[in-house]
Amino acid sequence: MTYKVKGTCVPVSFLVMGPLDNNVYIVDDGVGCFVVDPTCDADRIIEALDGRKPEAIVLTHGHWDHTGAAGELRETYGAPIVASAVEAPYITGDASFGVHSKLATPCPVDRTVEDGDVVEVGSMQWKVIVTPGHTPGSMCLYLKPAEGQEGAPMLISGDTLFNGAHGRTDFQESIPEAMTASLKRLAELPDDTIVLTGHENLTTIGREKGWLLRGSVFR
Repeated sequence: MTYKVKGTCVPVSFLVMGPLDNNVYIVDDGVGCFVVDPTCDADRIIEALDGRKPEAIVLTHGHWDHTGAAGELRETYGAPIVASAVEAPYITGDASFGVHSKLATPCPVDRTVEDGDVVEVGSMQWKVIVTPGHTPGSMCLYLKPAEGQEGAPMLISGDTLFNGAHGRTDFQESIPEAMTASLKRLAELPDDTIVLTGHENLTTIGREKGWLLRGSVFR
């Protein structure tokens, strides 16, 4: 089943997939589309794309449950895989997360990005916000509405920010102190920003802002 997100400045749909109930997003502004954190079953994602050809495959971080179908989608569509420069070696298999890497299928990364870079797809310009904490090179992407465009801004948060919580920081690759700084950065975004989380229910920055500002990190 494919769900549609309401109120965003560009159309977003998502699938809930895999043993950890990952949210796999398809973002499509009518000019171009991309897939976020494809897990497990490429065929289901291809079916949900319904004939559309993604221009990019964005990976918020390198854990196996966010990358499982990336390589197959890349081969099917020729779409480049985009990840942060710090995270890329863990996705390609050149570096290891330990247990998480043993579960992963390595795949190429075609474009690496840094904090402040822009990922352009269709008419969209997504700003990269590198948010270490859950992993060393986790990243979020932020889109504000174009002038005159209706709908709320959006944040693709991966496993950095959830509804009422943040991503785990008790893995060997996690950096709890960095997560505190990352969360405070996200708290600076507009309150009406719709947060497209990596798991579970979506949220907004305004709903999470109180504890984000406190920098509360639960290990």
